[in-house]
Amino acid sequence: MSTQTNVTKYQVKLKDRFTVAERTMAFQFEKPPGFNFRPGQWIDLTLLNPGETDAEGNTRALSIASAPHENFLLVATRLRDTAFKRELPRLPLGTEVRIEGPSGSLTLHNNVTRTAIFIVGGIGITPVRSILLRAAHDRLPHRLLVFYSNRRPEDASFLEELAALQKENPNYRLIPVMTAATEFINTWKGEKGRVTPELLTKYRTEVKSPIYYVIGPPRMVKGVHEMLNKVGVDDDDIRAEDFGGY
Repeated sequence: MSTQTNVTKYQVKLKDRFTVAERTMAFQFEKPPGFNFRPGQWIDLTLLNPGETDAEGNTRALSIASAPHENFLLVATRLRDTAFKRELPRLPLGTEVRIEGPSGSLTLHNNVTRTAIFIVGGIGITPVRSILLRAAHDRLPHRLLVFYSNRRPEDASFLEELAALQKENPNYRLIPVMTAATEFINTWKGEKGRVTPELLTKYRTEVKSPIYYVIGPPRMVKGVHEMLNKVGVDDDDIRAEDFGGY
């Protein structure tokens, strides 16, 4: 994630937590008075006096998954075997943590005539959820196309919610893509395999002068960026952010 600048520190309480996919949890925190952010930005979250720690430390950069109009801050993360990821789900409700931010510039472009194409892998959906909720709430005219790649539906955070959001925003379309679809070929009726030029072409009729947002694990982001370059997409029209360590 990008280097943070002009950030402010706050102490906030944990209000709720819930599972959003297999081995993935969302955490709802108080929203400090006067805390403003743009959808797509992130915060540093630090555990205060955790029961255990390790070499990776007590702080993580986490994208804000909630939208600005909501009265709380929501983040979500994969639960790996690190001290931070073990401690976070154990926190009693009401526990205070420190947040710093917001930071980051992976935000929706201003030119409403250009389609936003999001190619997202796994937990990279968190900043996109914020963008999509804001677009629906504010009735933004942007055309939004989201290719959301996971191994299985069980791994896809917020999948049902994001699918239902299409009813609220006619300018938005979600295309879930399952890379392990051969394991459940009789039950998954959506797109299967990886995001390819052919898959993008399939939905090209819905696209006008696109700007691409590529978000997810580092290898995925690198591979998709190279693929887009090979089919003639200029780097000026690609915005990328990788989620290492998730």
